Amino acid sequence: MLGVTRDWYVAALAFNGGVPILNKDMTLCISLSARPSNNGTRFHNHLYEQLGLNWIYKAFAPTDLAQAIAGVRGLGIRGCAVSMPYKEDVIALVDVMDPSAKAIDSVNTIVNDGGTLTAYNTDYTAIEQLLQRNAVPSTHSVLLRGAGGMAKATAAALRDAGFRDVTVIARNEEAGRALAGLYGFAWRADVDPSSAADMIINVTPIGMAGGMAGGAEAEALSFPQAVIDAAKVVFDVVALPAETPLIIAGRAAGKTVITGAEVATIQALEQFVLYTGIRPSDEQVRAAEDFMRAQ
Repeated sequence: MLGVTRDWYVAALAFNGGVPILNKDMTLCISLSARPSNNGTRFHNHLYEQLGLNWIYKAFAPTDLAQAIAGVRGLGIRGCAVSMPYKEDVIALVDVMDPSAKAIDSVNTIVNDGGTLTAYNTDYTAIEQLLQRNAVPSTHSVLLRGAGGMAKATAAALRDAGFRDVTVIARNEEAGRALAGLYGFAWRADVDPSSAADMIINVTPIGMAGGMAGGAEAEALSFPQAVIDAAKVVFDVVALPAETPLIIAGRAAGKTVITGAEVATIQALEQFVLYTGIRPSDEQVRAAEDFMRAQ
């Protein structure tokens, strides 16, 4: 463990009340987001503690993305999670695009190997697994609201799972049409109460705690109530809070719901494996997930 023995580290944790004592041999991983949450921080650090790893994870809100990525390279930061709105902008700043990121031109994970930055996308994996777990039929019609990096990962997962009746909802016509055209889907500028689909998916910041607009949309529904009532599956990719207004409305209406917290767990687990080379047990992942959600 990078020059620090497990016995020393476990003893240090006990002495320090379970909080890692910073030391020169500690490996650092970070996340970059416009509005960071504690989800990744709690998930990763809990696993480091369970596994006795001399690692630490810290969230940041960069004021300059290029300088932040230069810091990842120059300081030897092992891993970097990338969240909205940087998933596409970061592409020009890395050295290698793994096929998982290159296929959809969207990045949520960077791994630093001796100064070489390789970009990955574990969002796709999370969406794919959750569609399978919930046995969502590929014959379902879908309204996908959003056109950013996460929306690309979601659209790609839908296409590859066999979904064909998908409409991208995006006010930015250029981005919306481009995303829809890339995967053979339809585009519409907005959603109205007369819209209907078997599955609705929110991939915008609407409903996010704090919100991209300073909290103005934190209590808002990303789809009208009538559209929620008409759906069979309600999926919100927003992870904070776990129970967004859309998820609360979906549960109240008796729909199958898929939460952003579930997405966050799966994509974070795959990031953890990329960073450390270790795949935790299911029990360890559940413990880390419970700890993440207990905040």
